[in-house]
Amino acid sequence: MNRLLGIVLAALLGVLAFVVPFLTPDPNGTEYGAKLAAPSWAHLLGTDQAGRDVLARIAAGTWVSLGTALLVAVITFAVGLAVGMLAALAGGVVDTVISRVIDVTLAVPQLVLALAIVGVLGPGHANLVLAMSVAGWAHLARFARAFASQQTERPFVIASRMSGVGRWRSAARHVMPATATGVLAVATLHIGEIVLSLAGLSFLGLGVSPPTAEWGQMVAEARGYVDRAPWLVLAPAVAVLVSVAAASLLGDALQDRGKR
Repeated sequence: MNRLLGIVLAALLGVLAFVVPFLTPDPNGTEYGAKLAAPSWAHLLGTDQAGRDVLARIAAGTWVSLGTALLVAVITFAVGLAVGMLAALAGGVVDTVISRVIDVTLAVPQLVLALAIVGVLGPGHANLVLAMSVAGWAHLARFARAFASQQTERPFVIASRMSGVGRWRSAARHVMPATATGVLAVATLHIGEIVLSLAGLSFLGLGVSPPTAEWGQMVAEARGYVDRAPWLVLAPAVAVLVSVAAASLLGDALQDRGKR
């Protein structure tokens, strides 16, 4: 059931990203005669303070918000998998050093660390991706190290090593696929957290620059019009909620499948 609901929500986001832009006007196109217009057939989610179509901006924001979250997820997955595998397979001093670095990184809350990095580098999309990637790789590296350590103790891996197969070749053939599957499930679960963090940072003005549509930034721009145009806040907030729910449900489904 969770998998089905997750697929449905993901499909909704897919329609929002790939279909809706062809059915709506320019997301940055202004119509000052229709500022703060209520939802209607002409504008299904109404218009904002500049007369821009809210549905069109939500659809455009899907590419920015979800695209950025997926990019961060891919980077953290790749770095976390590589570092965790290296720690588990190398062992000794290498494992100790990597483990201490992971512990130090995890000691600082991800959002606080990302805020600090963006504060040093300055606002902007590229800096936001870098900050979220630096803040998010450590927990995946810890999972990867744990998964890889478990896999190296499997009988077929031990048999492979005893038959003369080298450590790294055996790891590439037997350990990495299983470890990558486990880490992927965890990374999928964290996509929702990344979406929320990105929306929060964009709300603070540390993300993309206007007039680019982004869900967190849309909420920030609309906070002064909540009493007159609540749809300006509700629409991007629901988009974030659906994204988080889809990621969580699909991540749970992947974890359940991995346990079978």
